[in-house]
Amino acid sequence: MNDQASLAPALHAALARALAQVNQVVLGKPREVRLAFVCLLAGGHLLIEDIPGVGKTTLAHALAATLGLSFQRIQFTSDLLPADIIGVGIYERDSKRFEFHRGPLFTQLLLADEINRAMPRTQSALLEAMAEGQATVDGVTHALEAPFFVVATQNPLDLTGTWPLPDSQLDRFMLRMSLGYPDRDAEQAMLAGIDRRSLVATLQPCLGAAQILELRRAATAVLASPALLEYVQALLAASRNHPAIRIGLSPRAGLALLAAARAHALVDGRGHCLPEDVQAVFAFVAAHRLVPNLNVAADRSRLAQGLLDTTPVR
Repeated sequence: MNDQASLAPALHAALARALAQVNQVVLGKPREVRLAFVCLLAGGHLLIEDIPGVGKTTLAHALAATLGLSFQRIQFTSDLLPADIIGVGIYERDSKRFEFHRGPLFTQLLLADEINRAMPRTQSALLEAMAEGQATVDGVTHALEAPFFVVATQNPLDLTGTWPLPDSQLDRFMLRMSLGYPDRDAEQAMLAGIDRRSLVATLQPCLGAAQILELRRAATAVLASPALLEYVQALLAASRNHPAIRIGLSPRAGLALLAAARAHALVDGRGHCLPEDVQAVFAFVAAHRLVPNLNVAADRSRLAQGLLDTTPVR
């Protein structure tokens, strides 16, 4: 990394070991594992949408074990309440006052499992924490420990007992991705090898909170040239003028795209951002933020890919 002097070689080596370790658990998904690290280093949150049983929860557990972060899992259900996530004030007889008892939200890596099985009111309990790294209860603001990273899983919306995430909640996730079925070789290795959950229990941390924060600072320092900024802006403009898109990408989406592209360059060992970095993350940043026209039966991922295909590199 000759043009990224601010990132020590030992830290980049630790990042490479962390990526390799998670890939030993989540077999055959190097792109998706890389995207999870990109999202973390860009300071975002990750939404994984897929059918049950393809490794969404295993990926979250492997990340927590590898990153050396405190970890909590919330199983979202239809009867889950916001207080079950954030916490609640309980009257203490001895002190004669209400004491705040923290909920599982107060951790560094939060797995929000099957988030769309909870009602929208409960889903929205995460909004402030994801946007500002804090939670307000009874007028008192409680800071969350940094880094704070939400990995949420959701089932496809056609499964019974799900509520779609509101647009405001979707927008808080920097990246949305799917894992999909493993390829033949990866599936055979899984069938012949150790149970994935048992393997997670043997993992040792490759990074820690301080190192992750240092990597985040390095990601923000990755150079984005004026020409690259023009390319990002051209993609945003194309989304707003596309005949099949009713609501295009917001300025906040543009900032998320640029942050993810910078983190992608950092993971690749570069101190400068290329159009290829933007292209590698664009669909995962943009698709869930695009709103098709009501009279257009368009897949959001295909719309995002179409924007990439028709927008020239500046």
